[in-house]
Amino acid sequence: MSVAKVYTTQPQVLGGTIVTIEADISRGLHSFSIVGLAGKAIDESKDRISSAIKHSGFDSPKSKNHKITISLSPADLKKDGPLFDLPIAVSYLLAAGELVSDGKPRILIGELGLDGTLRKVNGVLNCVLAAKQAGFTEVIVPSDNAEDAALIEDIAIYPAATLHAVIDHISDVPDTNKLNLQPPTHISPDWYETTITLEDIKGQESAKRGLIIAAAGRHNVMFVGPPGTGKTMLARALRGLLPPLTREEALAVTAIHSLVSGETNISTRPPFRSPHHTASHTALVGGGSNPKPGEVTLAHFGLLFMDEFPEFDRRSLDALRQPLEDRVVTISRVQGSAEFPADFILVAALNPYRGNFDGTTDLARAMQETYKNKVSGPILDRIDLWIEVPHVDYETLTTLSTQTGETDRARTEILSAREHMMNRKTKHPDLPTTNANLSARHIEQTVTLHDDVKDLLKISSAKLNLSPRGYHRLIKVARTIADLEGSEDISVAHVLEALQYRVPL
Repeated sequence: MSVAKVYTTQPQVLGGTIVTIEADISRGLHSFSIVGLAGKAIDESKDRISSAIKHSGFDSPKSKNHKITISLSPADLKKDGPLFDLPIAVSYLLAAGELVSDGKPRILIGELGLDGTLRKVNGVLNCVLAAKQAGFTEVIVPSDNAEDAALIEDIAIYPAATLHAVIDHISDVPDTNKLNLQPPTHISPDWYETTITLEDIKGQESAKRGLIIAAAGRHNVMFVGPPGTGKTMLARALRGLLPPLTREEALAVTAIHSLVSGETNISTRPPFRSPHHTASHTALVGGGSNPKPGEVTLAHFGLLFMDEFPEFDRRSLDALRQPLEDRVVTISRVQGSAEFPADFILVAALNPYRGNFDGTTDLARAMQETYKNKVSGPILDRIDLWIEVPHVDYETLTTLSTQTGETDRARTEILSAREHMMNRKTKHPDLPTTNANLSARHIEQTVTLHDDVKDLLKISSAKLNLSPRGYHRLIKVARTIADLEGSEDISVAHVLEALQYRVPL
């Protein structure tokens, strides 16, 4: 008997770490120990593995008096999850001499049932991505995970239904049945068809225009208005205006949701997350002793809708500063820190005053007086578009809508604006793909401001008391409005329209 070695992966957000599994069998009373910071699910795998090996036609580890030691390295990496069942079982059979491998390096992933069947696990996409980055060319996964795993290109994916099928595939015996290669999984661009469209929203023409600007440039939005005026409807309609995700973006979104919630719906539709205002700080931004992502990460490349925005815990709202600025969220703990992606569009909604509508027209002042101890200025300063959603008169509500094709026209405008942004990126490769992510340096390099525009920006910034951040966000919104009109330069009209979506803080 000798030490056997196989490989698997510990999945992490947008990737993973290669884990080497070594098995050693020595004389002595029966024992089965797994070392290397193994979690509870791995520690409980001993009984599953023993039963699966027995029902696959081999001697159960429990039927022999020997000492079994399974080592998971790197030893200082926390490991958890049932996906370690398959590689541990294979490593034992290799160490026991009951299996002779063909020696090809490969990644093994899968949970074992008591009868030796392979069951679906979470985080397979992350595992395959890590395997490819580490130089592996072959991965064996459960059959139910094969379609997800085949999203990663240029790496061989072999789906298996049972432990016995895996043993036949990796065996050095030439006459054994080999697994069939999984064909690549393709993703087709797909707009999200929401139940709420622009045609369903009566009135609120200014708010609809704001939705188009937000979807084109991926700008953060704040809907301000009394209850029942359509703020939630507008937020849900915005999802249907966002262009389909690129393949790389769809892979990132699928990888996150596969690891965190087990969802593996392969789609190019941007995610939509709508946490309740009673959600805990950890649920919203992530955390825990072993840091895990929260809603801000689950909304990556999509929308994070926060209704009744000021009712969220102040600590949670302040934690949004980093993701809104840096597009990542960092969770720091004594054991270490983790950085999760959080590139989302924040769509917030609030009632500028508590209680019933009192006729107030200065919504910004009413909001400040009501929520001055709830929402901090730095958070409000990170909102690009402040959109007022007033009451709609009853005559408009009772009039049958005659507008058709409004959503299709808006999508066409948004795609045209995105094309202008991508054309600039071809000339300046370091630019982000959308205007909302432009930095001050990017603005200086690519945005030409004529004298009349500079004068307007100077006057308006002084009157609105804009911070340097607010000043640059005003320019970015004006740049998006110009892109919607197909204009190469920002004009005074574009800045004036962008000013309509700013409020003095």
